[in-house]
Amino acid sequence: MNVAQLVEQIEHWSDERDGGAMKSLELILHLLRYSDRPFARDQHIPGHITATALVLNERTDSVLLVHHGRLNRWLLPGGHVEMEDETIFDAARREAIEETSVQLDQDFAPYVAGFDVHGIPSNGKEPYHLHHDILIGLSATNDSIAVSEESRAVIWCPIAELSRYDVPRNILLRLDSATR
Repeated sequence: MNVAQLVEQIEHWSDERDGGAMKSLELILHLLRYSDRPFARDQHIPGHITATALVLNERTDSVLLVHHGRLNRWLLPGGHVEMEDETIFDAARREAIEETSVQLDQDFAPYVAGFDVHGIPSNGKEPYHLHHDILIGLSATNDSIAVSEESRAVIWCPIAELSRYDVPRNILLRLDSATR
């Protein structure tokens, strides 16, 4: 993945309503500019870049959520950037498909929806570390989804019902921006 190109794509993003995203963007840009291996999953200090898919259904009234097995909570699909991912958009698409079998609209132009740097607890093999997460907006072509090995459940959650799933505040803010 071309780091300089990714920096150009994200460095001017702004949402003054979301101080957390702005702080996360600052940390992500720092990691991209000063780390030799910003995508390396074994780089635990200061962490590594990950991609998350903010997938809306065709009607833009529901968002795709996965119940993460290890973290035991509802999240957007996403994960680590792999060597074959040419762009951060490719990484987000791949993760969404792997985790949910969602059928994505190939004509929809993906966009940078936000940022979130958050801690990941140790799993016994890896220490506690940070995921420097770039949220990518995507669109599905239909409501067909399926559970993967990485998830306990997958759902199309109506945006009006997100409070039932205790999703992180940053996702609520990003959805507000995406559905305007």
